[in-house]
Amino acid sequence: MHSGKSDPKELGVFLRARRTALTPHQAGLPETTTPRRVAGLRREEVARLSAISTDYYTRIEQGRMRASVPVLEAIARSLRLTGDQRTYLFELAGQPTDEPPARPGPDITPNTRRLLDQLTESPAVVLSDTMDILAWNPLAATVLLDFGQVPEEDRNYVWLLFNDPRLRNLYDDWTSGAHSCVSYLRMHTARHPDDPGLLRLLARMAPHTDFQRWWQNREVAVQGTGNKVFHHPTAGALTLDWDTLNSPTAPGQHIVIWTAPPDSPTARALRHLAAVDRGAPLAHRV
Repeated sequence: MHSGKSDPKELGVFLRARRTALTPHQAGLPETTTPRRVAGLRREEVARLSAISTDYYTRIEQGRMRASVPVLEAIARSLRLTGDQRTYLFELAGQPTDEPPARPGPDITPNTRRLLDQLTESPAVVLSDTMDILAWNPLAATVLLDFGQVPEEDRNYVWLLFNDPRLRNLYDDWTSGAHSCVSYLRMHTARHPDDPGLLRLLARMAPHTDFQRWWQNREVAVQGTGNKVFHHPTAGALTLDWDTLNSPTAPGQHIVIWTAPPDSPTARALRHLAAVDRGAPLAHRV
């Protein structure tokens, strides 16, 4: 259990964004013929659904009153928040959550290095909370990008996904992949809003309109598994499942591993790429 750093201003912006995105029908309110002057739910509707007064809810949204845990739970239910969105709400409100505190940690443990060394037929990278690329194995450099050739200040997955055409063009659905990364970053801000690395990244990403639009939407998610299709320049289409492993000894580090079913075309392609790359050092890292 831990208590996040309260951020009333961002809490208000987040609540407004979420009630604006929710229609009365989605919230279970009866249909009316009266024209609506605002998108989504009104404050009084959220208050009624949450069984609190409109004044109480307004004060919370305006950052003038600290909400209790039961009230936050009621608001989360009223706004149909996802699990990640609920966690973000509680973090912004400075209330306890049942997740362990995460702290950035750039030093890779010997066990993690060994894991990367032994993953010879699966690309793998180690990311920080802000998606800095801390370490990678040779197959990740072959399938994704040779991160060792990237300047250290640019070695961030979000930055490269938006700015390096080699990584961007790999994605069959770049929009979905980039959007997910932005949602993950937004989740991180609730726990560590003053993280210097995060603030530097946000400043650098300011010119990107897609990033700014998704960032301002306040969508949050921590997706731990999924599927991606990459278009590799020599191996062709690679359909990869990915999973994120979180180490309890290094909670600020996340190992992302891409795999394919045995004997699938993608698995055979990965084995071929790995065989071509046998001469590379076993584990690259910052």
